[in-house]
Amino acid sequence: MKTVSIMNLKGGVGKTVSAVTIAYLLAEREFRVLLVDNDKQGNASKMLDMYRNGKPGMAYVMTERLPVMAAVVQRTKYAKLDIITADMSLLTANLTVQIDQQRPQHTRIKKALDKVAGDYDFCVIDNAPDINISTANALYASDFVMIPLTMDEFAMDGLAELTEQISAVQEEMNPNLRLLGCFVTRYVKRDEAERSGLEYLKKSGYPVFETVIRRTAKVVPATFLRMPVPEYSERCAASVDYGKLVDEFLERSGEHEQ
Repeated sequence: MKTVSIMNLKGGVGKTVSAVTIAYLLAEREFRVLLVDNDKQGNASKMLDMYRNGKPGMAYVMTERLPVMAAVVQRTKYAKLDIITADMSLLTANLTVQIDQQRPQHTRIKKALDKVAGDYDFCVIDNAPDINISTANALYASDFVMIPLTMDEFAMDGLAELTEQISAVQEEMNPNLRLLGCFVTRYVKRDEAERSGLEYLKKSGYPVFETVIRRTAKVVPATFLRMPVPEYSERCAASVDYGKLVDEFLERSGEHEQ
């Protein structure tokens, strides 16, 4: 199983929509996919209509000594796509982990995912816009990181800090971790400022995906209807672009479609 973390310290960049859409499209291509909601807001869980359904989620994974994965992994209504959900209890769980000196703090997600690694081809982790104990756990458990960005005045905020955190995890805990690249969401090609921002990003020294995700009015209603964007509108610009992004992800990660 290959694990990719979708991360950005800045909110409002389409992180959750990207994580859910990538997971959904990988499953559509017959890969077995586990989506992990690692954000206390639980937005990935909400998008798949799995929020607070009475099942244990990431708070249980973070705090239980020997988590029973059969209890925590839930099937979605989409073939080959399962999920581990999250809600506000993850905030308390993170605090509990931080004061727990009896067990290693940074290996809990990896140990849990290792138990089900043989059941999946990919794990996609939707992370909170923060550096905390659960996002550090996600980096320790991941093979790859992808960073969504929007081309606004504050597009680069937190990017240096996040890449420094990734480098620290590479050096100290997970030498196999690899930043696959940044990708731009909600892109408006005809906007000169956005075009200039994209060119600046490409020259900044950070790895950047060639694919950009165009802005579309279909994203918001898809979130209200609790469904992935490509299910709501298969032909909208964002759905087409996310398909190309998945192609590029598979190429960069060294995987091939089945």
